[in-house]
Amino acid sequence: MARSVYLTSVGSGGGKSTIALGLAELLSRQVERIGVFRPLVAGHRPDPILALLSDRYRIDLPPADLSGTTYAEATDLVADGRREELISGIVARYREIERQCPAVVVVGSDFADGGDGAGPRELAFNARLATEFGSVVVPVVDGLGQEPAAIAAAARGAYHDLEDLGATVLAVIANRVPGPMTLPDLPVPAYAIPEVPTVSAPTVAEVAAALGATLLAGDDAALGRDVLDYVVGAAHVPTLLGHLTEGALVITPGDRADLLVAASAAHVAGQVSVAGLVLTLGVQPDPRVMSLVEGLNTGLAVLSVGSDSYDTVAASSRIEGRPSAANPRKVEAALGVFERCVDTDDLARRLRVSRSERVTPLMFEYDLIDRARAQRRHLVLPEGGDERILRATEILLRRGVADLTLLGRPDDIARRTRELGIDIGGARVVDPAASEWRDEFAGAYAQLRAHRGVTLDLAHDIVAQPNYFGTMMVQRGYADGMVSGATHTTAATIRPAFEIIRTVPEVSIASSVFFMLLADRVLVYGDCAVNPDPDAAQLADIAISSADTAARFGITPRIAMLSYSTGSSGTGADVEKVAAATLLVRERRPELLVEGPIQYDAAIDPAVAATKLPGSEVAGRATVFIFPDLNTGNNTYKAVQRSAGAVAVGPVMQGLRRPVNDLSRGATVPDIVNTVAITAIQSAASAEEEGDA
Repeated sequence: MARSVYLTSVGSGGGKSTIALGLAELLSRQVERIGVFRPLVAGHRPDPILALLSDRYRIDLPPADLSGTTYAEATDLVADGRREELISGIVARYREIERQCPAVVVVGSDFADGGDGAGPRELAFNARLATEFGSVVVPVVDGLGQEPAAIAAAARGAYHDLEDLGATVLAVIANRVPGPMTLPDLPVPAYAIPEVPTVSAPTVAEVAAALGATLLAGDDAALGRDVLDYVVGAAHVPTLLGHLTEGALVITPGDRADLLVAASAAHVAGQVSVAGLVLTLGVQPDPRVMSLVEGLNTGLAVLSVGSDSYDTVAASSRIEGRPSAANPRKVEAALGVFERCVDTDDLARRLRVSRSERVTPLMFEYDLIDRARAQRRHLVLPEGGDERILRATEILLRRGVADLTLLGRPDDIARRTRELGIDIGGARVVDPAASEWRDEFAGAYAQLRAHRGVTLDLAHDIVAQPNYFGTMMVQRGYADGMVSGATHTTAATIRPAFEIIRTVPEVSIASSVFFMLLADRVLVYGDCAVNPDPDAAQLADIAISSADTAARFGITPRIAMLSYSTGSSGTGADVEKVAAATLLVRERRPELLVEGPIQYDAAIDPAVAATKLPGSEVAGRATVFIFPDLNTGNNTYKAVQRSAGAVAVGPVMQGLRRPVNDLSRGATVPDIVNTVAITAIQSAASAEEEGDA
């Protein structure tokens, strides 16, 4: 069983960051904790790949422990004839990481440039280390600017060279290839990953840093835009407009106010989406011109440099972007192309890393994405104009998590995406007020709510509201689920679902759970958002629904029916309600492990459980916590969230015929991504259950 996978370049470059991210993502779904290691680092600055992986995968080891030695120290040791001392020292440092982590991603040294055997010697060095580590090897062939025949030959040579050196090759990956291509048949899988401009293009911020530019206008969002091309403005306005390209950084002398205004106006008008503007020669534009540009609300950065346009373009074109913790868009784009082009299920089987029995927060979050991708569903997001929704949409589309429909006016959403510099081209945009479905939805809603006196005219107005329109899309089969609540209240999100979608036949009450992502485990809390004071039968329903939700997401359900009393130690109506609900759960689902009434400390702490309920299969090991009322549940989840630093994912609705989930109005972009993935998984599970029925 391989405990580590070793990436090594074949030729200089290769884009190992993308491959390292993809493999780390794959491993993080299977083990509690992954490690990262680099045998050689530059030494004079933090290693960018180590920094990226440490941040994303919450590797809490000291950065200095994650590498073997520096290139300079290695060169000195080899020059002194102490190569074996170098190898043994690196292996010893690797073993320290391996002892603390069930799986490790090793990123080999950067391939030496130059002749006289430097390349083969470095490949042999990496193969030797991989063998000493007990790692399987993934050679990465750089296809940037190469012909398909050359890439295929390099891939074939990489496999055979490493096999001849005694390494065990897991797979061969050609990265940044010019387009779709087939690699040669080898005894191991071979994958080709195309060049993705969003991954390799620098951001405006990276260009600004490399040029030593001064920021005249623009915020962090403006600096985060990708630079896909460079356009020099030196001619008249019509000529410039004819040469503008998508994602271009416009470089023009600082005294060309006409070109500065023209490029800004073209961007705002939607003729082309530029990345930003660089004003050269150290000439500052007239304040009146800058005031006009800022008044256009372009969302673009305006930079100033002292060099001329020629030197500025020459320097800019040498800048290459890479995924980093500071730029999550690049990270998601890199993961998206890796997962699209690599058979990660097959690769995981070949790695044969034993999956942890415990579900950690990181495993839970990344498993959501993986499972949603495997059974891709179509979801509707009614709050299409919200910045967080748009940014989450870009991530979800890049990762292939779901097909998406955004509700809102197409012109407004297009303008907002230009301002933010994001790409949601794969999403469908529907305006409820102008949609051809509006009449159909009005008729169906009037029929559903006729007993409440809803007329066709009234229904026509109601279904134009985004949450009602989105819920009707789900009910009529135009979408598989809905996620809302970033700008709407919980009531505004779930009321249409109660009216239109309704509960499954065997469940008397819809309810909700929060997935509580603690430092070392994932717990399920229900119901903390919907039902104020459920009776015993309803509480039993909530417990059963919550257990099924937990199991659906890989959490073994052990249900604690919470009360201020454990066992028979207390009395009162509240305790009796919980006791009755516990009996109902046991009668209806005898296979479920359930304990109640039980106090929270006895449910979660094995030491307390040994005193209060010795011998219980649930006490001290509970994973599903059912609160007796909304007041207790809502306050508890917020207390744990704030006091223990837990991440609360939810509320996740359960018991509805089709999934509709609510977001907190303070939801972050990752919250939205997780909730969409959860909704997609719920939808796929519902479809399977209906098929079985």
